[in-house]
Amino acid sequence: MKRNSKDVDASHGKMTRRALFLGGLQLAFAGGLAARMRFLQVDQADEFRLLAEENRINIRLLPPARGQIFDRNGLIIAQNSPSYRITVVPEDAGDVEGVIAKLANLVPLDPEDLERARTEMRRSPPFLPITLADRIGWEDISKVAVNAPALPGVTPEVGLTRVYPQLGDFAHVVGYVGPVSDYDLSKMKDPEPVLMIPRFQIGKVGFEAKREDVLRGKAGAKRVEVNATGRVMRELDRREGISGADMQLTIDAGLQNYVQARLGQESAAAVVIDCEYGDIRAICSSPSFDPNLFVRGISVADYRMLTEDKYRPLSNKTVQGTYPPGSTFKMITALAALEEGVIGPDETVWCPGYLKVAGRRFHCWKRAGHGHVDLNTSLKRSCDVYYYDVAIKTGIDNISAMANRFGLGIKHDLPMSAVAQGITPTKDWKASSYGKDWLIGDTANASIGQGYMLASPLQLAVMSARIATGRSVTPRLLKSLDGVEQPSGAGEPLGVSETSLRMVRKGMYSVSNDRRGTAYRSRIIGDGMRMAGKTGTSQVRNITAAERAAGVIRNEDLPWERRDHALFVSFAPYDNPKYAVAVVVEHGGGGSKAAAPIARDVMLQALYDGTPPLEAYPKADRSRIKAQQERLERERVKRPLGSRSSRA
Repeated sequence: MKRNSKDVDASHGKMTRRALFLGGLQLAFAGGLAARMRFLQVDQADEFRLLAEENRINIRLLPPARGQIFDRNGLIIAQNSPSYRITVVPEDAGDVEGVIAKLANLVPLDPEDLERARTEMRRSPPFLPITLADRIGWEDISKVAVNAPALPGVTPEVGLTRVYPQLGDFAHVVGYVGPVSDYDLSKMKDPEPVLMIPRFQIGKVGFEAKREDVLRGKAGAKRVEVNATGRVMRELDRREGISGADMQLTIDAGLQNYVQARLGQESAAAVVIDCEYGDIRAICSSPSFDPNLFVRGISVADYRMLTEDKYRPLSNKTVQGTYPPGSTFKMITALAALEEGVIGPDETVWCPGYLKVAGRRFHCWKRAGHGHVDLNTSLKRSCDVYYYDVAIKTGIDNISAMANRFGLGIKHDLPMSAVAQGITPTKDWKASSYGKDWLIGDTANASIGQGYMLASPLQLAVMSARIATGRSVTPRLLKSLDGVEQPSGAGEPLGVSETSLRMVRKGMYSVSNDRRGTAYRSRIIGDGMRMAGKTGTSQVRNITAAERAAGVIRNEDLPWERRDHALFVSFAPYDNPKYAVAVVVEHGGGGSKAAAPIARDVMLQALYDGTPPLEAYPKADRSRIKAQQERLERERVKRPLGSRSSRA
């Protein structure tokens, strides 16, 4: 049957419209697909690239190199030393315990270190590396590197750790660093990410802690490509961190080493200050300790040994310890009385061995008394009754105000831990502190540095420097920061009469150079080196009337902790003061016997910038001093790690 031409034409038209419709659908689909591909590949490219890189690229922080610390001559005090360690990234390792077991078959792992590592894993994000072994040898590092494919997430690394080559000489000054703890982080409002790196070291005490802000530096970062198992394939780029600032202290390491050795195993402190600029040339607390023990975490046994020592080696006695200044305070009482016009240089006070105050006897150290005493004699022979008398006439508020002018009762701004303010009591202070009225007997006690009066060895050294110069010499510990010299501590004139200062200095000169002076046996020979000083003995117990009647028990017959503290302050040379020295020997007994000889030896070491000639000592002492010098030279520890740097 033949189809009509009209039917053929109609059928052809329907097919054409169907084809066009289908073609349009195909074109629309292709266009939509192209648009979607463009959206994904162009418009959303950055987002998907980031998602992809998160799977194959890790960003890791680079700890900055900590700033190093030098002495005034460029000798290294705190440095960074390379340290090999093995770390693991928990999220890359997968079965962490299985990986640790494999690693233990290759290298020895300390159980204590592993327990610490597991603790860090629990508190740290899984992408942060955790240290499994530290301070390991190159041979062990090589074993780990060779077996890397079988140890996913494990990386042998080389880092920097803090080392203190001068050992205990600067322990109380510089302090030490240690791993960041939860307690450290709790004290920070917004801790930097670098602090979250396990075992990252920050300053814990001393200069390391007080100048953490500039010693730490700024962290860098690196991008590394990792495979599906998390192993690093290559480093893509690196942004180095900014190293911490190098610091130069005012301390002379050689003098510091000598003073520490001279103090020996005494529970004592000594401070040497440059009278011209206020630079602290030596500041030693004894006994000391090795700060390297704390860098990676001190053992329980070592820490117990330090904390149970009755001589308190962890305590910085130079700035933290406060003691009744005893007779070393008498210069302040004298200056206050002179400035108030209470006494003159030739006026005398009768000392029968005591002074009755408000019905109570205040005794002089010399039971029979000193007779008629003027200002010079009162210092030379350290008469207590003289100061009871003039202090009551002067008033405690005037005495305390004078003490503040000379650096006592002032918290000096030094980058050291626990710097004490001390106490220079006033009537208002007692009322606010104890809710009691000030008594006239309190003034008598304070006049000779007893009662409520407290001062640190640092403050006593500052006092001596200010008496020597008449200026408000301010102690300075930081000499330069990254090569930039820091402000001087020379200070301005105190505004105290030069006549008053001259009379007090003359009395201090008599203490050390007059045959009847309390420190005559510790004098320095040679007109150009003569030392002015003042002995002090501060009581740590009450002497009862019964004991005084029967005879005061000698210090050497008492238990150590009940003996008096021994003190000595000085400056030299007398005609042109260069250094001021303060020494405190805890429970050392008399200042003339225990503290003055140490201060004299320290002063000579500073003046001669090394071992002084025997001619600087009295003839009778020279054979003993020679033996002492030889012994100290043998005992002074050699520091093979110490080196000088041109950067300081």
